[in-house]
Amino acid sequence: MAYLVLGLILWSAGHMFKRFAPGARAGMGDAGKGLAALVILAGVVLMVIGYRAADGAFFWGRHPATVGINNLLMLLSVYLFAVSGMQTGLARKMRHPMLTGVKVWALAHLLVNGDVPSFVLFGGLLAWAVVEMIVINKAQPKWSPPAPAPKRKEIAALGGTVVVFAVIAAIHYWLGYPVFG
Repeated sequence: MAYLVLGLILWSAGHMFKRFAPGARAGMGDAGKGLAALVILAGVVLMVIGYRAADGAFFWGRHPATVGINNLLMLLSVYLFAVSGMQTGLARKMRHPMLTGVKVWALAHLLVNGDVPSFVLFGGLLAWAVVEMIVINKAQPKWSPPAPAPKRKEIAALGGTVVVFAVIAAIHYWLGYPVFG
């Protein structure tokens, strides 16, 4: 569990560094981006290793209904990531589509994974996304929506969502986690 917690700390620190120490981060220039990326990558590796090795109490498991709800929430989560990257119409109405996608992703996984390591991993990433949104909103209270995007981006976001969801499902099956029950 220690690797899992350390991974969450590195993930959060890598993402929050420029928010909590903007002067230090600005002083690093472009090298700071690389350092942050390495810290975040190390966090992901430690989270994966820590989660796969972690042990803990089990409170609930997968149920056909929760699996279906999880998959719908995952489609929404992937779509929110696409919205963020492609600046679609929804991105003009919602300030933090990617962080909202992380929150939906975490909730979806908590729904079907009721063990302590899952509470730590998915609950920790949910808490990080909430804190990140609060910190951004306090630092930059005024928000300007992005410019309107062409309609083809809306269609591409929907199509990309289906493709990415299929790839994520295939990877989960490959790792031994059946996505569809």
